[in-house]
Amino acid sequence: MTTGRCLCGDITFTVKTKPTGASVCHCGQCRKLSGHLWASAQAPVAEVDIEGAVHWYASSATAKRGFCPRCGSFLFWKAHDEDMISFALGALDEPTGLTLEKHIFTADKGDYYDIKDGLPQK
Repeated sequence: MTTGRCLCGDITFTVKTKPTGASVCHCGQCRKLSGHLWASAQAPVAEVDIEGAVHWYASSATAKRGFCPRCGSFLFWKAHDEDMISFALGALDEPTGLTLEKHIFTADKGDYYDIKDGLPQK
């Protein structure tokens, strides 16, 4: 099991299966919400138990993002039509046992940095 929490601890979550798809998102929304990049992994919704009052923001017509209303931690991303949920790698308790697999939305990355770690870029 993998566990995580927001900065203030009001929201905690448990992932009951092995997370998949550890990636770094470079899209404009993730950069604005996080201040730089958003690293996440995912699991089926049914395998993630969330405790606490998550505030959900409809960031587009196809997805929503979950935040802690007290400390503002950006914890979750969920497409409306999928049964998977993504969660912030930075919110996980260590050791995570995870390794980044890829970078996504790299065409939208900021002009102030380069990606040089050799991971696949999409």
